[in-house]
Amino acid sequence: MNIRFMELTKSTPALLETLNRWGNDLALKPLAQPNASKEGLEQHVILTEEDILYRLSYQHVFLMYANDQLIGEMGYMVDPEHLMKKVPGTAWLSITIGEPEFRGKGIGAAAFLYLEERIKEQGLTRMELGVFEFNTPAIKLYDRLGYEEIGRIEHFTYFEGEMWADIRMEKYL
Repeated sequence: MNIRFMELTKSTPALLETLNRWGNDLALKPLAQPNASKEGLEQHVILTEEDILYRLSYQHVFLMYANDQLIGEMGYMVDPEHLMKKVPGTAWLSITIGEPEFRGKGIGAAAFLYLEERIKEQGLTRMELGVFEFNTPAIKLYDRLGYEEIGRIEHFTYFEGEMWADIRMEKYL
């Protein structure tokens, strides 16, 4: 399988269609977005080209391809307000593998190593991320990659009838 990453610089109708499909996928949405209730999970949201352009104003976004098929997206922003540790020069990481058949195949690890190289090139030395406590495959991946838990925000997101914590993890380069 040929995996490649490409920085996003503009939106296209096909990209918007894919991001909206992933963003409203009830199997994926609980993993990628915090929700306060079942109703929040079921709410249908439509991204626009303006939404993507705004996101690009504060976040570096990269698309993930497997054999020329768009399978996910990832990114980082520098020093956002939601960091648990307010250390200047911190990259906040995010990743979504939107196509289920590509999860659990090592692509997430490759994506994080790619992001870490982009972050190093920017001169940053610390990374932080949040992962919902029910997402054990992601937690295992982050542990393997050297991320360490630095805290939890309890009752952060709704999933399968209960509220779950957001686990915050960090790694220094």
